[in-house]
Amino acid sequence: MRKIALAATAALALSLSLTACSSTGSDTGMKPEPSMSQSTDMGMEKTGDFMGLNDKTVQGAVTVADGTLTLSGFSSDEGPDLHIYLTTGTDEAAVEAGTMVDAVSFDTASQTFTLKDVDTADFTYVVIHCDKAKAVFGAAKLS
Repeated sequence: MRKIALAATAALALSLSLTACSSTGSDTGMKPEPSMSQSTDMGMEKTGDFMGLNDKTVQGAVTVADGTLTLSGFSSDEGPDLHIYLTTGTDEAAVEAGTMVDAVSFDTASQTFTLKDVDTADFTYVVIHCDKAKAVFGAAKLS
């Protein structure tokens, strides 16, 4: 008897959730909130090409779009603790004020990173930074 009651409760819950997801044909004027697991500038694409800084070599292209940051044709001088940042400049102060995306591999040409809770419209550069040495290796200006 208990199994029948649990099955009936599960069926009712499923029915209610499916009904809640269906369209009623009326527009209440409410717009969906942007997903908090992705950047808040969905549909806006920014691109840039890396150049080395501080006597370091960084090459390749970056694309920021639809909640992801993608590196293509990427290579960098090797560093002990390389990370990728979204910033408003290319100096240490900009990196400290920027947003760290993730660790980056110096010798992997194609890399993709998910941007969580990041409004990429606030940033103008993608910077490759060695956190251990506190050194900017290179940057790409986004446009």
